[in-house]
Amino acid sequence: MSKKYYPTIGLEIHAELATQTKMFCACKNDPDEEKPNVNVCPVCMAHPGALPVINKKAIENVIKVGLAINGKIADFSEFDRKNYFYPDIPKGYQISQYKYPIVSGGNLAGMDITRVHLEEDTANNKHVSGVGHPEFQVSNTRNDGYSLIDFNRSGVPLMELVTEPHTLESSDEAAEKASRFAKELQLILWYLGVSEANMEKGEMRVEANISVSTDPKKLGTKVEVKNLNSFRSVERAIKYELDRMAQLFEEGKESEIIQETRGWDENKQKTFSQRKKEGSADYRYFPEPDLPKLRLHEAFDLEKMKKELPELPAGKRARYKKDFGIKDEDIEAYINDPLLGAWFENVAKILGDKEKIKIASNYTTSDFMGLKKAKTEARLPSANNFSELVNLVAENKISSRAAKDILAIIVIDDGSPLKIATEKKLLQSNDTNELKQIAQKIIEANAKVVADYKGGKEQALMSLVGQIMKETKGSANPAVTKQILIDLLK
Repeated sequence: MSKKYYPTIGLEIHAELATQTKMFCACKNDPDEEKPNVNVCPVCMAHPGALPVINKKAIENVIKVGLAINGKIADFSEFDRKNYFYPDIPKGYQISQYKYPIVSGGNLAGMDITRVHLEEDTANNKHVSGVGHPEFQVSNTRNDGYSLIDFNRSGVPLMELVTEPHTLESSDEAAEKASRFAKELQLILWYLGVSEANMEKGEMRVEANISVSTDPKKLGTKVEVKNLNSFRSVERAIKYELDRMAQLFEEGKESEIIQETRGWDENKQKTFSQRKKEGSADYRYFPEPDLPKLRLHEAFDLEKMKKELPELPAGKRARYKKDFGIKDEDIEAYINDPLLGAWFENVAKILGDKEKIKIASNYTTSDFMGLKKAKTEARLPSANNFSELVNLVAENKISSRAAKDILAIIVIDDGSPLKIATEKKLLQSNDTNELKQIAQKIIEANAKVVADYKGGKEQALMSLVGQIMKETKGSANPAVTKQILIDLLK
């Protein structure tokens, strides 16, 4: 392209909070309920005269998020009515927050945060196609189908986090940064225990505000992209939309970039126009008259809540790096799977040695993960037994091959690796006299390989080592075996 384009991204992320009940009523908050319209009541169905009551736990959860991202917790906050008409909003307005959010500011994964606020989730629209449906074959009317509405989700507490716009150097960088931020937020929600944040279930939804400009100090026309239900979709949709805008600039058609809402088509891997983007004035916000004002510094002990926060991903990364010295990709495996991380910490505590801990991490993230993927019944062995296995490897009592075989046993039937190695004769032999006899037999049976080695082919020696290992069923010490061969072939 002939010009330099500066992409700007901002994110709006919604996460359903894992409370027992909905935001403004006592209905069960159950994202796994399959039967429609069972977790409903006059409040979340907007029956006349029904009054909302604030769920204190939901507010507490948002405050925890605010403390985790070093945001400012508001002293005064209130709820507002956001007015718009859509089938999944039974009241004709959504209870949300506008001027006085619970959290302002903060930072996460290198992105500044504008605000975090609470609102109620909408109902679910279920679209049924009319094509081939018997109800639509009785007239010549259009067979467009119809929509059904499930109100189980209506009124579920929904946290919305909005980031500041970030101007970057390329569409690739913008897409990667957005995806990294969304992943880190999901981890924060997990660690705090405030949301399952399962994107496949719609418990966490990402919307991206995107613009392109030829001047890094000026923002272009903003487009909002919705329907991003996976981290891969976040990256691909942002990159596609930024490249689409840059191409319109190249063709002199920047006027075709309008402020609108666009969807992401996963099948076609492209965005599509949905509707003109509304501004805040279109929603006619005003304070919710049926709910009290909130004095959060009086209602919550913020200092106590801050102290009671669990160790968060950033802190855990730094501690693992300092205390264990393991690879970054290994650390991420433990960060992304807290149960695996807790188990590995027990292993590290038992081993107490950095070099052994590194060995343990290698066997965990490569061999164990491989077994788990191949065998659905594979489970983590006890920390004690796994540590025993690592000690056998570190002390050269078993070979790497034997360690893999023993690991494959204890992930199915947990037991003592030393006992297994003894019973299966997998303990490495350092008996030089016995190994010399086996080595001599292998040398005599492989005259060509011996000739290749003496002719300068070093790899031929390893072929002989491999045959001895096979002969001894992996019990020979490879280092000792190699030295014996070298001595015999001088």
